[in-house]
Amino acid sequence: MPWHAQLDLHYRRDDQRTVLRHAHTGPLRILKSLYPEGHGICHNVIVHPPGGLVGGDVLEVNAHAAAHSHGLLATPGATRFYRSDGPATEQRVTLTLDEGARLEWLPLEAIAYPGCLAHNTLRATLAEGAEMIGWDVCALGLPTAGQPFDRGSLTQRLEIPGLWLERSRIDAADTRLLESPLGLGGHKCMGTLWLATGTPLTRERREHLLEVVRTVLGGEHGVHVGATCPNPRMLVVRAVAPLVEPLMALFQRVWASLRTEAWDLSNTPPRIWKV
Repeated sequence: MPWHAQLDLHYRRDDQRTVLRHAHTGPLRILKSLYPEGHGICHNVIVHPPGGLVGGDVLEVNAHAAAHSHGLLATPGATRFYRSDGPATEQRVTLTLDEGARLEWLPLEAIAYPGCLAHNTLRATLAEGAEMIGWDVCALGLPTAGQPFDRGSLTQRLEIPGLWLERSRIDAADTRLLESPLGLGGHKCMGTLWLATGTPLTRERREHLLEVVRTVLGGEHGVHVGATCPNPRMLVVRAVAPLVEPLMALFQRVWASLRTEAWDLSNTPPRIWKV
């Protein structure tokens, strides 16, 4: 029987402290709130005990950051889209930031297993003065385990309404997309990282942040990556790589540099990254 797991997260500012109220349905949980940077920034880890999704399963995360709160969300493991013999599986993420809020969305990768029928969507809205750093990383198959992505499909949708929309459908039978230099060029991992703001960045700030990010890029062997500002409210980094690990390591360095230069915060990674 398919599972529909839902997690609703509500960050709010209580004096100088960001606090979290949450509710869940099905096998989706939040671990305790941590404050490694002081009371203003609340770190949380989202846990999905089954570890993966099979045909018909739906995983839904809704995070709301109230005015001037700051939440950071990570996961302890990859999201696994397993083989399906019928209905598709779905992961839906909705992020809402009120005025002056900050949110960091830093999950581990989603893995498209051979034979999966997966839909992976993220939608974020930002009010005036709000800012977020997030990423989405996907791996096709398990190449080191001898399980290539040779059947199935993965549909992706990343959206900030009125500002940015990326959609893709990766079908294992579409070898032109998977192998062509104009497509993925044989790479098995792809990722998008972004800094998004509710208020347009000044030209000087955009150019400075792009320069900072570009000094970080290129440090991982085999990762093909580029950075751009597609509009005055976003900085976007896109990358492909043969494996997840070098791409994720690069994204973590980019995240650290953006945190410092855009928000004047130290590099305090989620504790789960050190496990």
